[in-house]
Amino acid sequence: MKKLINDPKDVVVEALRGMAGAHPDHLRVDLDNKVIYRKDAPVKGKVGLVSGGGSGHEPMHGGFVGLGMLDAACAGEVFTSPVPDQMEAATQAVDGGAGVLHIVKNYTGDVMNFEMAAEMADADSGVEVRTVVTNDDVAVKDSLYTAGRRGVGVTVLLEKLVGAAAEEGRPLAQVADLATRINESGRSMGLALTSCTVPAAGKPTFELGDDEFELGIGIHGEPGRERKAMAPARELAEQLLEPILDDLPRSSGQPVIAFVNGMGGTPLLELYLMFNEVSTILEKANIPISRSLVGNYITSLEMAGCSVTLQTADDDLIHLWDAPVNTPGLRWGA
Repeated sequence: MKKLINDPKDVVVEALRGMAGAHPDHLRVDLDNKVIYRKDAPVKGKVGLVSGGGSGHEPMHGGFVGLGMLDAACAGEVFTSPVPDQMEAATQAVDGGAGVLHIVKNYTGDVMNFEMAAEMADADSGVEVRTVVTNDDVAVKDSLYTAGRRGVGVTVLLEKLVGAAAEEGRPLAQVADLATRINESGRSMGLALTSCTVPAAGKPTFELGDDEFELGIGIHGEPGRERKAMAPARELAEQLLEPILDDLPRSSGQPVIAFVNGMGGTPLLELYLMFNEVSTILEKANIPISRSLVGNYITSLEMAGCSVTLQTADDDLIHLWDAPVNTPGLRWGA
């Protein structure tokens, strides 16, 4: 294993210390609780947004803390859920009097621990908490980490869109309803060309031949639908989009936000090439792309591969997408 680390057990804390040093004007970091906060949190009268999950998916979630996105992100160990005490601390710290929304990817540990944290925050401080669980992955119904579909790429889009709504001062009920609507109208699918290596494990999670790829993987390296022979990018794009389009609820002619995400080890040259293939397929299907995002935003350590997410869009979502955002991992208009 070759990684730029010291001791595997110290990876998360040392990375958080680095984030604090790199972004002192935007973030503050509680190293004891492993929570990243936007520097001005809590913002009085604004709904607080808290998310989190296992580390190793950077910039998700800590890189999306700041103006127009999250108020706090809880960092678990690599590919391991944060604990309820972390989540409760974050929830109480970002409550500006308008309540808090928990944004939770559908992984068993995350769902259970965020639920416990919401109950603890209500009992201890009376903080009103609402929750949205993202479950946009069309690859498999159940996996090693979930009951039901996994939460993947839509989580990034949802944090941006809901973050803008909260920044506008929309109340908790509206922000939570918007989050639910976004989750219900987005779908994702991913593939892997290589495995990744969890630092504590010291060896690849799975093995792939030089002429193979895994279709439908999760962000922890979970197996997907099937292992297949490698193919040109246009064929890979078709295999990702077909199940997404079969399941995506949309009206004829309705535009989408198209998101091509890298899994951590794929260069932008290839991600933009994949976006070109995705846009070509969507154009032939008479599906306009209103907005796009290409890059490494929800990763699986150094895994090579990509995922595609389509989010149906309307005027309100386009307005929220275009709103200013200023975080370490996503920034425009601010």
